Formats: sequence, structure tokens, C-alpha cells
Amino acid sequence: MADAAAGRPGAESDPRLFPLRRIGRVRATRGPAAEATEKDRNLMCGRFTLRTDPKTVAEHFGLPELPLLEPRYNIAPGQPVDIVRAVPVAALDGVAADTAPPGGSRREWSRVQWGLVPQWAKNPAEAGWINARAETAAARPAFRAAFRYRRCLVPADGFYEWKRLDRRKQPYFIRFRDDRLFAFAGLWESRETEDGSALESCAILTTGPNALMSQIHDRMPAILPPQFYAEWLNPALQDPAALQGLLRPYPADEMEAFPVGDYVNAPVHEGPRCLERGEIAGSLF
Repeated sequence: MADAAAGRPGAESDPRLFPLRRIGRVRATRGPAAEATEKDRNLMCGRFTLRTDPKTVAEHFGLPELPLLEPRYNIAPGQPVDIVRAVPVAALDGVAADTAPPGGSRREWSRVQWGLVPQWAKNPAEAGWINARAETAAARPAFRAAFRYRRCLVPADGFYEWKRLDRRKQPYFIRFRDDRLFAFAGLWESRETEDGSALESCAILTTGPNALMSQIHDRMPAILPPQFYAEWLNPALQDPAALQGLLRPYPADEMEAFPVGDYVNAPVHEGPRCLERGEIAGSLF
């Protein structure tokens, strides 16, 4: 979550993926490769994990069915990501009331592309925002419709950030102290592609940092407490001020961060090795 248009700090990105760190909006150069616009380089949240078992995920998010999941240790922009969103529900479809958010809808588990493509984008390959600032998303053309009508939860159980140390960048893994499941606040969008198929995509909202994250980066992903899930997903809630009030830096005392090795730097790397602790001179915390 911290380099510019490189898939790993100081190295070329994997050409099959969107560029990774601090890219916010990406623009195509040749093929899938792209470069960041200067104004978006300070955005963050470009890698995360989802290792939690399907049963726990379904219970946590009030899903009517178990999601199809396998552990992922290095989720990167341009890859498929799983989201929870509200969809209209028929009065007699049998969904239990306690699993349905208000507004005549139920929760749906969906897989979309990480890198939001607005409906008005001329070419889906030319734009993909991985992050949106919570403070301004309601007013920006790329996000304002989704902020009102197409909000989602992005399940995760940890995320990475890179801190600059002299001439290198040190990756850190950030999670809750009990390693529990949580959700980023997200926005999703759908648009038709040239071949007539639907492209669904998403972005993760970011806020200012809490005390822990301020030692690593000046932004952090917007993490929603479970008691805010229903409100965030409620399609009847469209007031930007009320929605922005849900997007706050999560309390630092419930979270921890530790350095990990350089293996995670490459977006093609997967597996538990991504979380192996790294050694640095001195201690950040």
C-alpha cells in the first residue's frame, strides 16, 4: 500500500495486474500497465489478506449461504476481490429477517474487480481507482453516485503498508490484536463493456491515520465496526454527511503492526510466507 506505479517497491509490476502502491486512479499506457496521476499518489491501501474460514465469514456478515473461499495472503489491485453488498429482496424469497439489512434488501456475496471503473469511463482499461478518500468521495465525479447508491463491505483480516526507511521500504502487516475478521468500507460500480458483458468493480475508502498507522503512513483504510454494517449497506440512506460520519480512523488500541519480509512485495506471491516476520534495525513501535 505504499509505492507509486510499481508492483513491488523498487521493481517493475507484474504486467497482468494494475500497478499497486498509492495509485488511487490509474491510467493505461500500453496494455494493462499504467501509471499513477500525481494528485493520487498519497492514497493507500493496496494489499490485504482474507484468511478466515467461510463459516466464520458467513456468520460475521449475516450471509444466507457459505461463500466460496480459499485463503488469500496478498490480495492486490486488478485482482478479483470479494464484497458484501445489499440487493433487493422479494417479499417471499425466504430470507430471514435477521440476515437482511433495512430497506427491503438482503446481503449478497459477490466477486468484483479491485479498481473502480466509473460508468462514464470511455474504456474500462483506462481507469481504475483502488481507493477513494472518505472526506471527498461524495463530491468526486468518479465516486459520488456509488457513494449514494452502491456501497459495500470489503472483507479482510489484515492489510499491508510500506514505510520508507532510508533508501528502502519496509513492509508491515497490520491487523487486530486477536486477528479477527473485519470489513473495509467500499464502493462498487457496474458498467457494460464493449462486448456487452458487465464489469463490476470496487474501491476501498480511506481516512486519516490512527496513532498506530501514523507511524507508518498518513492514511489508513476506513474500517467499519460491525454495528455500522447495516447502516452503511442501507440503500435508503443517501445523505453524504450521515454516511461520512461512519468513516473514522479505527481505534489504535485494538490493532497491531509488525514488519514482514520482502516476499510480500511481489503481487504474484501468495501463501503464509507473505506473513513471515521480517527483521529491521531497531523497533518502530
